[in-house]
Amino acid sequence: MALAVPLALLALLAPGLGATLPGCDYPAHLWCSSRDIAVACQAERRCANLSHPTDTPVELSLYYESMCPACRGFMVEQLFTTWLLLPINTMSITLVPYGNAQEKEVGGKWQFKCQHGSEECLGNMIQACLMHEAQNFTVYFPVIFCMESGTSATKNLEACLQVYAPQLDAGRIAACVQGELGTELMHRNAQLTEALDPPHQYVPWIVINGKHTDELQAQAQSSLLRLVCQLYQGEKPEACQNTAAPKPRAVCER
Repeated sequence: MALAVPLALLALLAPGLGATLPGCDYPAHLWCSSRDIAVACQAERRCANLSHPTDTPVELSLYYESMCPACRGFMVEQLFTTWLLLPINTMSITLVPYGNAQEKEVGGKWQFKCQHGSEECLGNMIQACLMHEAQNFTVYFPVIFCMESGTSATKNLEACLQVYAPQLDAGRIAACVQGELGTELMHRNAQLTEALDPPHQYVPWIVINGKHTDELQAQAQSSLLRLVCQLYQGEKPEACQNTAAPKPRAVCER
């Protein structure tokens, strides 16, 4: 499922950020992550987050599974684009790849069964290990976006790393997936998902500022940018002046 072309989308949403300037060794999606990097890349005028006073960010937690079409659509078309358009401190995003999976303990080890088969379990674990290895959201989120927007959520990790996070070691991520750490990370995601209140009924399951309601879910899936702009209490960023029209809601039922 080819939902988008990562580099093309970055160029579309951040015009003028496509070519690295002399003295700038950072990829375009990190140019606004700090004032020092913005200065090095001569991008201060393009970085809204460096000029706007900040307030408490809108907290969004996404419970999803790597091969659910509705999850991939929300991540690529709503979450990633909203994150790109808004100042860096407007949103605080937590990703929990597990979704409608099930776990059971066999011989003292956790085993997982996923809604879309074993490949989805692999995709979930790859992304959990990627997040653990990278730690920094601004590093791993573009890689996950790249994986989810391609034709396969499991076969393009190395290509996505080369584009968005060449400093990460694909071998370390693979070792995590194949070892006990990957299992531990998935068990933690299972616990986080099972602890949801109210319990999730489908994915993507979206929690905003610690709450999930049908209304918040519908608003987030139809136009996340509009919702975040409404909820953010600080000075409204420029992107909030032209929010997208609502889109139909889609989910993967349990």
